[in-house]
Amino acid sequence: MTETAEYLRPTVLEDALAALSRRRLTVLAGGTDFYPARVGAPLDDAVLDISALPSLRAIEEREDHWRIPALATWTDIVHAPLPPWFDGLKLAAREIGGRQVQNAGTLCGNLCNASPAADGVPVLLGLDAEVELASAEGRETMPLAAFVRGNRETALAPDQLMLAVRVPGPRAARARGHFLKLGARRYLVISIVMVAAALEADAAGKVQRAAIAVGACSPVARRLSALEEDLLGRPCDAALGEAVTDEHMEALAPLDDARGSAAYRLDAARTLAARTLAELGSMM
Repeated sequence: MTETAEYLRPTVLEDALAALSRRRLTVLAGGTDFYPARVGAPLDDAVLDISALPSLRAIEEREDHWRIPALATWTDIVHAPLPPWFDGLKLAAREIGGRQVQNAGTLCGNLCNASPAADGVPVLLGLDAEVELASAEGRETMPLAAFVRGNRETALAPDQLMLAVRVPGPRAARARGHFLKLGARRYLVISIVMVAAALEADAAGKVQRAAIAVGACSPVARRLSALEEDLLGRPCDAALGEAVTDEHMEALAPLDDARGSAAYRLDAARTLAARTLAELGSMM
């Protein structure tokens, strides 16, 4: 810390919300994005470190949803006794940075950072997740799709804190998620393209509900709604990957940068979507 930095670490949630209501503060949980972005620069942010708030750590199953709170780390998600509906999220958690990042970094921090390559966003979009926000004035929930608005842009107000992510349970007994990520290497890499899928099957083993989201291929991760509709009623098997077409990728607005051209990302997104659905279909 530099002499100009101010560092606050509340132990009660109400104190944290009161501090946010009085002045603009940078909220810090794991710090795995915050500190690397400031290497070589003076740390002059006023920091509110919420890591001492015990009420924001435990993952819980509620009556109609699972709640993943603000301080739940990627490692917590990997080891939590979650059903197969969360397999995609667990796979994403295992590929976030290295072990040190997984032990310190949080899912909610990943969402608030709102990078186009945020690994948690496409998985949670496919699970119809909501975010729980709080300020000194009260609490609200909103769909994750409305919360993430653009590259590093969210609906979080300066006086608000993200308390948790809420994931509704599947409607069908047979339900599972999957996640695949393309990068220059397996770990410690920013995604070039990633695909998350979640399927629910009826008693006959056919697709009852499908959700497919692509990340790092647009300023904000996007659902492939046309592909989701085309999967309905198909048998849940490895042939699901054959349903993917170029037309299904038209919902994307691929980025063009040093990690991959727009054309490469578009081709990779189709290939990865087909592979994700083939693997998920064979596991249902």
